[in-house]
Amino acid sequence: MAAGENAAVIGKSVQIRGEVKGSEDLMVDGHVEGTITLLESRLTIGPNAHVAANVSARDVILLGHLRGNISATGRVELRDGCDLIGDISAARLMIEESAVFRGKVEPTLSEKAVSVAPVRGVAEPVATSPAKY
Repeated sequence: MAAGENAAVIGKSVQIRGEVKGSEDLMVDGHVEGTITLLESRLTIGPNAHVAANVSARDVILLGHLRGNISATGRVELRDGCDLIGDISAARLMIEESAVFRGKVEPTLSEKAVSVAPVRGVAEPVATSPAKY
């Protein structure tokens, strides 16, 4: 499925200031200031977009300009020609060669890694008193 296909769209001429929340995929190609929260969905920031917002989504695909932090439970893709000033917290990260990124990355555990059950028969660690120096 191509980016933006079957997604709600904020067009090039649209300007939004405030909080954007939703439970469906969203394509932003206009101007947004504030916050964008799509915890169970994909956010695509298009090539014409200028976004000044902290972003939380399952997956984030960046093609345009973003000034703000990204928090994703899934994948973040910084595509060719994008410009990001902000920090990324995500389970997976892909950066194309000509993407511009200024910030830091904090990898998070994916949902699959978090749901791993403990192995039976393995001894639990024993608490010991800290060594004194």
